[in-house]
Amino acid sequence: VQLVESGGGLVQAGGSLRLSCAASGSTNSIDAMGWYRQAPGEQRELVATISTGGGSTNYADSVKGRFTISRNNANNTIYLQRNSLKPEYTAVYYCNAMVAAIYYVRDYWGQGTQVTVSS
Repeated sequence: VQLVESGGGLVQAGGSLRLSCAASGSTNSIDAMGWYRQAPGEQRELVATISTGGGSTNYADSVKGRFTISRNNANNTIYLQRNSLKPEYTAVYYCNAMVAAIYYVRDYWGQGTQVTVSS
């Protein structure tokens, strides 16, 4: 599984963000995809996940109601949407794909996309 993120960059506070992550390769094996972020000096943390089957979503408590994750199974792409950006959202955002089999769980990661929110 290969993941390619896009949509990052420099955004002014109050602006909007829409990140995309396109999966390729063995996409039929993916059970869920999600977004994580890593702010400067911080550990990588979960933002949100979405299952590829029923589309159920899961958000970190810190972002619940602030970010929206969605998917387009037709082109194996997920999105992360956020309006009214704040400087504290500055981070590298990583796309994740999880493949779960009987004996293992395997995570795949994109290269990350930098989002910088200026005040």
